[in-house]
Amino acid sequence: MKIFKNLFGLVMLMFLFTACEYNFIVPENIPVIDPTDPNAQQVSFVTDIAPIFNNGNNCTSCHKTGGQTPNLTTGQAYNSLNSVRYINAATPEDSKIYTVPNPSGSHTKKYTAAQAALVLGWISQGAKNN
Repeated sequence: MKIFKNLFGLVMLMFLFTACEYNFIVPENIPVIDPTDPNAQQVSFVTDIAPIFNNGNNCTSCHKTGGQTPNLTTGQAYNSLNSVRYINAATPEDSKIYTVPNPSGSHTKKYTAAQAALVLGWISQGAKNN
């Protein structure tokens, strides 16, 4: 009987450690934008990048007129970002506007992986005000 209890306890312990695992991360369709490909999707600052900052006060709750720099409000974002302080055209992946709110970054508000890919693609394509 003691062997049965020990075996039953071991089986229950195995169930406890191998129980169902739930993964609540919803995979995103992450665009990969090759800046050397002439047929690549053109990333627009106005339609693709600026909404990342403004939707739901994602960034503009702090980065607004009179708030923290850069000012990411509509109409001010491009001029505030258009400097070597935030955009590194030589190595786009080192740009502050990409690295600081990156999903793996330490900033409070973060881009999603798809948003980060768009920002990197925009910088790689020359960070145009389009």
